[in-house]
Amino acid sequence: MSGEVYQAQVLRNFFDTITGTDRNLTRIYMCVMSLAKLRMESPERMTFLVDQLRKSKQKRELSVDIIDYMCDVARDLELVTVQTAFGVKDINAVTDEFSGISLDSL
Repeated sequence: MSGEVYQAQVLRNFFDTITGTDRNLTRIYMCVMSLAKLRMESPERMTFLVDQLRKSKQKRELSVDIIDYMCDVARDLELVTVQTAFGVKDINAVTDEFSGISLDSL
């Protein structure tokens, strides 16, 4: 479970990087390679990802294959783990907080 939490946090850092103002390719590279190593990807897959990152640097735009890989990682992780890493609260937990408010306190 803790490995999945760490993967989800790296995934969040990746998406924060590509959607933020500082789209640093080195940071993107670190996120992609960290996830690939955590997932114990095959050497062929690692080579493919590195090649796609090199092409991204040359073309100055992120390869669709990299985004596709990261989305596959997100899909393979447990939903609750990804939601926790992205700061999404479970709707049941939110409703429990609101059920504890009494009308007298308003």
